Amino acid sequence: MNNVRFSLILLCSFLMTCVLSTHGQTRSRAKRTSAGTKTSSQSSAVFDNLVKVADEARIAGRLDEAIEAYTRAVQNRPKWPDGWWYLGALYYEKDLYPQARDAFNKLVVLEPKRGPAWAMLGLCQFQTREYEPAVTAFQRGYVLGLDGNKELYTVVRYHAVLLYIRSGQFEVAFDVLRELQTDNPKIVEAFGLIMLRMPLFPTEIPAERREEVLLAGQAGASMAAQRRDDARKAFQDLVGRYPDDPNVHYSFGVFMMHQDVDLAVKEFLRALELNAQHQPAMVQLAFEYLKRREYETALPLAEKSVALAPRMYPARNVLGRVLLELGQTARAITELEEGIRLAPESFEMHFALARAYARAGRKAEADRENEIFKKLQEKYNQQIGAGQSENATSTTTAKPDPAKKN
Repeated sequence: MNNVRFSLILLCSFLMTCVLSTHGQTRSRAKRTSAGTKTSSQSSAVFDNLVKVADEARIAGRLDEAIEAYTRAVQNRPKWPDGWWYLGALYYEKDLYPQARDAFNKLVVLEPKRGPAWAMLGLCQFQTREYEPAVTAFQRGYVLGLDGNKELYTVVRYHAVLLYIRSGQFEVAFDVLRELQTDNPKIVEAFGLIMLRMPLFPTEIPAERREEVLLAGQAGASMAAQRRDDARKAFQDLVGRYPDDPNVHYSFGVFMMHQDVDLAVKEFLRALELNAQHQPAMVQLAFEYLKRREYETALPLAEKSVALAPRMYPARNVLGRVLLELGQTARAITELEEGIRLAPESFEMHFALARAYARAGRKAEADRENEIFKKLQEKYNQQIGAGQSENATSTTTAKPDPAKKN
């Protein structure tokens, strides 16, 4: 699916060099452990020669030869993690995604705490259309860390966003995408899909809706970057040009929630007039009634919103919080735990669950959720403060060069 790939030009430098510091150690350890017998020494010599041939072929750009030599090397020494890394990277370069996936699968079994390996596994699974495993791999890579590589970070987060959009988890997608804060056309396009709540990949956008998606994307990107004047102008243009689209009114209402709550409510109600089953508008109205302490009014809206879209974590959030205020603590915990399963990176979900655990007298679990909340909030604040826009680079489809080194 080259149509949804970011440029990986710089990424390949990372793929090919991040193991160089450990490669020599791997071979020297092999020599030390094999020094005991003649047979072991011969085996080590064969392995070292295969690695030498593979490295030379890779650097010279003879990819098929390099793949053959690395394959023989890992057959000789199946627990050599760097060999699986190189094989995965080379197969990925050649668009042989099933083979690349299998190599990175071997690697994460050998080194389950290697974040970049999980990230590359997710990218391979994305290309083989194994979308749910890809999301899991992306999340593991993100949690474990990507060794500070900005290119890999951007590629992984962007692809994760596409999968969240496709599965209808637009709020999760927005939270991840706003970390990038960029006007890159690919990012703007993704924001447009989020604003209009279209569960599609970018290349699946109908031609007759592309202009609307791009305008909505400009509004969403400005909203994420907190450029309020630009966002308001874009939303007003959007509403004026597409007055019968309920998702246009809904997204404008979300934007206005912290500026003019009465106008926001008006937009949510307009969305419901256009579509009586507009679940996100129900969620927003339920949150507003929760804020006003009108819990009995909020409850049916929250319950219906969960019934309509059980995978939408804000619906679980508001329902759990309303139930907690109504004294239905056990049921509240169930809803909030499910919300965290859907959105493990949402610090708001962890904060709400911590309150529910505390209300239930489950102190240890409340303390645990509070710690997770603090860490996620700090991480988010650091990402926003650092200006993650620098992470988004080219959006061309140029291929990585496995022979290239920093």
